[in-house]
Amino acid sequence: MRVRRHSDPSDVVVAGIGNRYRRDDGAGLHVTDQLVSDLGGDVRDVGPVVDPLDLLGRWDGAALAVVVDAVRSDRAPGTVSVVELDHDVTSRRRTGHAPASTHGIDVAGALRIAHVLGRAPRRVVLVGITGADFGQGPGLSPAVEAAIPEAVNAVRQLVGRSGPCASAVST
Repeated sequence: MRVRRHSDPSDVVVAGIGNRYRRDDGAGLHVTDQLVSDLGGDVRDVGPVVDPLDLLGRWDGAALAVVVDAVRSDRAPGTVSVVELDHDVTSRRRTGHAPASTHGIDVAGALRIAHVLGRAPRRVVLVGITGADFGQGPGLSPAVEAAIPEAVNAVRQLVGRSGPCASAVST
């Protein structure tokens, strides 16, 4: 898969959504933990977000918002998906083909609200990791833990940072 890079990393927001105490739901936070040190100075905001609605205010007007989250899908646990959220994706109902958020409102819903408020980022890309265990407690399932480096690499590619090729990233 070819990842389209962003040319101006100073106008980029990278957000990891999740809860460290709901097992695989913490995957997005683990990814941003690894990115803070090497992207922190090059992007406007890198960090954790508890709920997709928390993106409002953080991603306002960004040229690129990369959102990392654990997702539920019919794919194998640990599968990394990179999905660009455009008007077509955010304006239609979920059909079961796209990964679904583990939160009450998903990133597409938060993006719809941001559009209504006139504060939407120009481009939003979701890096989703298919989870296996969303129960209580800290720690990731082995499949999700193994997928963290691939998701980190996908984010690096999206913001234009050099790193190993993420040829295994799927859509």
